[in-house]
Order: sequence, then structure tokens, then C-alpha cells
Amino acid sequence: MRPLNEKEGAVLWFTGLSGSGKTTTAREAASVLCEQGYRVEWLDGDELRKTLSSDLGFTPADRLEHIRRIVELAKTHAASGTVVLVSAITPYRSMRAYARSVLPRFMEIYVECPLEVCERRDVKGLYAKARLGLIPNFTGISDAYEPPEHAELTIHTDEHSLTYNVEKIMLALHALDGH
Repeated sequence: MRPLNEKEGAVLWFTGLSGSGKTTTAREAASVLCEQGYRVEWLDGDELRKTLSSDLGFTPADRLEHIRRIVELAKTHAASGTVVLVSAITPYRSMRAYARSVLPRFMEIYVECPLEVCERRDVKGLYAKARLGLIPNFTGISDAYEPPEHAELTIHTDEHSLTYNVEKIMLALHALDGH
């Protein structure tokens, strides 16, 4: 196993609406990186809500605290030379700016996908419940999602295949390392 280089890890932060493809893309990118011999850690916002942030709701303050906790985990892993992939909605620009200010070798990856497509992909029916008012503070419906203004990489999961998008991520990561 090898780190991105001998001293530094990196953090690839996947942001986008629920159902945009953050988790699917991050999982596949992590698999490819493992195959290439990198030390990899994947942190999924939804999974971490069940454990690390089980005491939090979805108010703006709770969302910020959830992201702060993920940032601290990512920082610890990256410090050991690990490539950390974070898939978390991270709806507010201020949250992503905070992550960028704290994390080394940070790459924001905007997983762009139209809301209509995300709603069609929603097997859990969360968007339908949010539209009925049954889920308060739902990103993209009753709470804002602020798209990145200067992401290092934007991928379009409604236009390109998973393989194509992961190849773009690998190229961007290798460029970050100077290869």
C-alpha cells in the first residue's frame, strides 16, 4: 500500500443533492484507488449519521456539527497518508469552505445532477415525503443546497457513466500529486 505521496494524504469531498450519485461514485473511486495500491478511507455522511452523529438532527446547526465531526475524522486519516473520500451532501458553501480551510490537499467534487433526476432515483421515497411536508429541512426541497462556485471537479452523473466519472476523478487526483 502507498499513500498519495510519502507524507501527505488527500481528501476528496463529494457534494451534491440526495440521490445525485455521491455514494456510488465515491465507493467506486475508493475501489479503484485500493486496486492501485493506495491507502483509502471512505466516510459516508449517511452512515456516519447512524453512529458518530446519531445525536444530531437536520437543523443548520446540527448539519454543521455533523460536517465538523466528519472533517475531524478525515483530517486524522489524511495525516497518516491516506486518501480519504467523503460523500456527504454538505449543502452550504460555508461548510465546504470550513472543510477546505482545515483539510490538507482538499479536492471538492461536485456531483451535479438535476433535482428531477435525483427524485426519480429516490428508492426510499424521501423526496416525495419532503414535498408532502413530512420531512422538514430536506435539502433541495425545504432547505437550500448551495452549489459549489469553484469546485476542483464537477461530474455529471445524469450525463456520464460511473466509469467515465471515476476516470475523471483519478486524473484529477493524479494531477494534484503532479503525475
